[in-house]
Order: sequence, then C-alpha cells, then structure tokens
Amino acid sequence: MPDRAWEGHAGAVARLAESYAAIAPGEPVRLAKQTTNLFRARAASTAPGLDVSGLTGVIEVVPRPASGAPVAEVQGMCTYEDLVDATLAHGLIPKVVPQLRTITLGGAVTGLGIESTSFRNGLPHESVLEMDVFTGAGEVVTVRPGDDLFDAFPNSYGSLGYATRLQIELERVPSYVALRHLRFDDAGLLAKTIEEITHTRTYDGQPVDGLDGVAFAPGEYYLTLARWTDDVGSEARQLAPQPAPSDYTGQRVYFRSLQDRSTDLLTTYDYLWRWDTDWFWCSGAFYAQHPVVRRVWPATKRRSDVYMRLLKLDRRFAIADRLDRRAGRPLRERVVQDIEVPVERLPEFLDWFDAEVGMRPVWLCPLVAQRSWTAYPLQPGSTYVNVGFWGTVHVGPEAVHSPRNRAIEAKVHELGGHKSLYSDAFYDPETFDRLYNGPALAAVKRRYDPDDRLTSLYDKAVRSR
Repeated sequence: MPDRAWEGHAGAVARLAESYAAIAPGEPVRLAKQTTNLFRARAASTAPGLDVSGLTGVIEVVPRPASGAPVAEVQGMCTYEDLVDATLAHGLIPKVVPQLRTITLGGAVTGLGIESTSFRNGLPHESVLEMDVFTGAGEVVTVRPGDDLFDAFPNSYGSLGYATRLQIELERVPSYVALRHLRFDDAGLLAKTIEEITHTRTYDGQPVDGLDGVAFAPGEYYLTLARWTDDVGSEARQLAPQPAPSDYTGQRVYFRSLQDRSTDLLTTYDYLWRWDTDWFWCSGAFYAQHPVVRRVWPATKRRSDVYMRLLKLDRRFAIADRLDRRAGRPLRERVVQDIEVPVERLPEFLDWFDAEVGMRPVWLCPLVAQRSWTAYPLQPGSTYVNVGFWGTVHVGPEAVHSPRNRAIEAKVHELGGHKSLYSDAFYDPETFDRLYNGPALAAVKRRYDPDDRLTSLYDKAVRSR
C-alpha cells in the first residue's frame, strides 16, 4: 500500500507541474482551489491555476520508525480532519492540531496554525522534519530546518511556493482527555498561572498536556487544562451524575460548558474538534445554538466549513448590512483577527480590548516558539498568548476605514506582539517589512521565484492581490 501511495503522489506532482506549464509566461501563479480558511479578500481571477487536486491525502504513517519519533508523510492539501483520521488509528496525532477540521497541513505551515498543545510544542511548522515545496520557478525543492526556504516558509502564505509533501513528527495519545476549567477574576493572576504552567507543564501536582482558555467578560476568565488519560473509569467517577464522556456535537455547546462545570471528559477525537462544531461560538450568528434551530440542523452540517459557506453568502448579498440598515443600526466593522502578545502584557491588552473594542468572548491560547523563523520573529523560548476574536462591531460610517482593526494593529505592536495575516491587514510597506522581516523574505523569493510569478506576501496580506 505505501508503494502505491507514493506512486500516486508522484503522479499528482506531475499533474501539478503540467498545470504550471499551461499558465502563460508572465501570468501570476496561484492555486486552482475554491475553498479557504482565510478571512481576507482575494482578487478574482479567471486565469487557470495550479492543479493540486491529487495532493489531498496521507501518503504514509510510520508509527514505529527505526529511530526517532513516529512520523507521517503527508500531502500539502491534506486537511487535518483526514490527517487525524489516519494517525489516530495508530494512537497518534500531529503535535499541534489546529482547531478547524478543513485547515490543511500545508496551509497551517505556510500560514500559522495554533492549538492547546502549542505551549509545549510550538506551532505546526515546528514539528516539520522535511518538506517538498513547488516554487514559483516551477521546481520541486526538498528543504529541511536551516535551509533558507524552509525557515522563511512559515507565514509566507504561498508567496514562496506551495508544500506538496511534508514529513511531520507525531506524538502518542491515549483515548480520552480529562479537562479542568479554572476561573480567574484577575487578569494578572491569569497571566501568572499561564506562565507557571508553561514552564512546569503541571498544575496542582498533575501533568498538563493542553492549555487554552476563554475571556468571557472583564473579570471572567477561564483556563482549560487538558490531560491525556486512559483511566476513563477513574475520570468518569469524578463526573457523576454524568459518568460518561461528554458529547458536544448534539444539543450541548462546548464553550458554554466552561462556565457550567469545573471538570469534564472527552474522547481524544472529540477534544481535537471541540471548537469546530460551533466554530468556537460563531455559529450563534446563524442561530445554530438556538435549541429549536439546533434540533433541526443536521449534526453533520454543524461544522466550520459549512458556516464559512454561509458567511460567504452573507458577504455576497450583504444580508447583515441590509438588516442593520432596516433596523437603523450603525454600520458594522468586521474584526476577525488572531494576535500574540507576551504573556506579561496580556492583562494590559485585555483591558485595552475591553475598553476600545468590547467584543465577547475571546479565545486565549499560550504558545512558545521553539526556534526563530524568518517571517514571524517571535522570541524563541518566551511565552506568548494568542488572543483570537472573530465578529463584528457597530461603529457607524467610519467602519469603511476599519478603525478598530487599525487600532488593534498599533496596540499589539506597542506591546511587543505580532498579528497573524490570515485576515485583513492595513500596514504601510515600511512597517510591514520591519515587522515581518521583509528584506530577508524578499531575498529568498528572488532565489526561488526569479521571475516573480508568485504574489508577494505584502500584496497578498495587505493589498489582497
């Protein structure tokens, strides 16, 4: 079977190369891909794109290599949903599994994925051992840590090429995850606890394998401590009168459980996708959390990619804007961002965000970069907290100028943080180059894309080209 999978992969790469050759010289090169998890606009194009339709699977899982950790050989357009299905059958998962099922491995590496294991495993690209990249020159280049293209690839969003194959490290997991939800009234104590858990990987004498949280309101913060476990009987007895693993794919909504209970138990599979069922809490915009609507909304359709399609329909027909105008409400500004700030600056950012933006709730996810990376210069070994906020704010006529988003950018970098580039960005070229190491990124691009066939990172992230 592995030999056949490798043969299929070689054929898919050959079709990718053929589709590149079919694009007229001078025309921009981009993917022929209709789906996305990006929240920034993309320029419309009728030009043919790169055929990546055959690069969507897992080539091979090696659970017991002759030396080193378990690994998987994965195609670049493979979704984490399919990747987890393949690895979990061996009792393994990627070291970091982003929250949404249809994020692709290549997308998480060339962009920036994150999840609750990031406080100990970093970001998804930090468990990549080797990678094949299809460059703007139409060549497949194999790169490893320390190579210029490898180190510049994270946060390049396709401006340096597209990953066709990635070899990634895996980690072993048991069948269940025990959760403990801690409430904090003080953001300073919250930040201090995050730092302590990050350094010790324990809390109250027990190991912590996953760490994330939610800020529901000023003075109402929760950290969720996840612990891998196979002792389901012992864990379940602590959950009486509900001694079975919880199921949040039905009528109950996961994020509300953080406020309702102090402990919980999930299967590992359900833990990995706990946020996807309701797109964190954003499914509420489509009334999918209303008890009556939820009963008739098929469970198979309660997932992030379905909500993304509904969101696209809303944008296309301006449904929310029409309803606001009819109701006399101020114009909305879309505020969909993930940012990172040093853990010690988290209280200051949350206080500022409460006063200036006021969006509720927001997600909190600690991370520690394992090493330095060209285009996203976090300080290795330092603790940051990702703050994710996704929604709209009524701001009135000035909404067209994105005042809240611009203010967030300024505040984040005042606090020594960074902002992910999957959504709208407003930097001038000089600021962008300073924040994301533009000169070094440009040097790598000149080497592997000498004819400038791929859209630059600035043009993608800020100019939406």
